[in-house]
Amino acid sequence: MTTTPRSSFIFAGTEIQPGQRQTIDIPLSRLSDHTRMHLVAQVIHGKQDGPVMFVSGAIHGDEIIGVEIIRRLAEVKALEKLKGTLILVPVVNAYGFVTQSRYLPDRRDLNRSFPGTQRGSMAAQLAHTFMQEVVKPSSIGIDLHSAAVHRDNLPQIRADLGNEEVEAMATAFGTSVMLDARLRDGSLRAEAQALGCDILLYEAGEALRFDETAIRIGVRGILNVMRQRGMLPRTKTQKPPAKPLRSGQSHWERAPISGIMRAYVSLGDYVEEGALLGVVSGPLGEEETEVRARTEGLMIGRTNLPIVNRGDALFHIAETAKKAAAAHDALEKAVEVDPLFDGEEIV
Repeated sequence: MTTTPRSSFIFAGTEIQPGQRQTIDIPLSRLSDHTRMHLVAQVIHGKQDGPVMFVSGAIHGDEIIGVEIIRRLAEVKALEKLKGTLILVPVVNAYGFVTQSRYLPDRRDLNRSFPGTQRGSMAAQLAHTFMQEVVKPSSIGIDLHSAAVHRDNLPQIRADLGNEEVEAMATAFGTSVMLDARLRDGSLRAEAQALGCDILLYEAGEALRFDETAIRIGVRGILNVMRQRGMLPRTKTQKPPAKPLRSGQSHWERAPISGIMRAYVSLGDYVEEGALLGVVSGPLGEEETEVRARTEGLMIGRTNLPIVNRGDALFHIAETAKKAAAAHDALEKAVEVDPLFDGEEIV
């Protein structure tokens, strides 16, 4: 029986043949000194049919953890057996990346600028290019983020869990926590979903910092989703992912006064309703004020900066039952001993 050869893949006007990998520069604009800026993507076009999937990092230019996750993903040997097409875009917001800034030079947040327009602001033009060249050809997407400067996030998936396909992807990814997060106007997640592209948002770590555990969870999670979608063969030793904690709501506990904050809880801690999270006081201990949890839940984000102003976000709690803490601890231990990360498959 003869098989029909797979078609080539056209990306940004470039033709990629089956079994080929190619890095492509999409011109964006110039900086004020006329330095040329590009959107750089690597396309891996498998020899066999399958979904088109994109993985993106640094939509916020200082969220560099996704860049390292994509670098390691690109070197996984299993991609030689890829079914479908993988589009890797490690640095979406190149402008913010080179200046170590969350925003673009026009101070706009790229993740509130989608779908963008060809004749709009710098952010709108970049969003439009990304939508046209990367999102439109894709049926699956994973967008990689971290917390803002001076904050840290527990590895977590944020997704529209009311969508069965997206929920299955989120479960397969394998973080200990997944949040049923509403779609925000102007976000990549909202606009990609509107085009029929099933998308996950992975949050982990801190801006401008690497976190080895978060990076490993991210790489493994993407591979898990690719296996779940039939893009990669399942491994002989692969175990079904542990059922992650699902939370439908989260909230921030904020600074009641300005001052110096002493934190008593860490990421991944389970806290009871009313638990003491920290204390804020003046430099000499005057006007000491407690910060307590409004609900029970898992600590999924927190500030790392002791100097706080009234109203600052201090502790992010995913509202859930006590079993969450055990799920998180089990996941971290699994990553530490997982042979996938001891060999040469991921570097």
